[in-house]
Amino acid sequence: MHSKLTLRLDSQLIRRAKAYAKRSGKSVSSVVADYFAALDVGEGEDQKLGPKVRSLLGVLHERPADEGEYCRYLEKKHR
Repeated sequence: MHSKLTLRLDSQLIRRAKAYAKRSGKSVSSVVADYFAALDVGEGEDQKLGPKVRSLLGVLHERPADEGEYCRYLEKKHR
């Protein structure tokens, strides 16, 4: 079910939003709805991550990061 929502925004911001929506091939309502839907993504919903970021998920899960170990790694790497 769709309901109407009235927003009061600066006229320059409205122009920018309309221009962005036009470039994106969407309506301003759709852009706002997408933004609102993204607000709770960090609360357990799947995030849309790029392949590089996704490849890093869970890397530190097995053991916590150790600053000293990382410093030793960098010293050895740059000898």
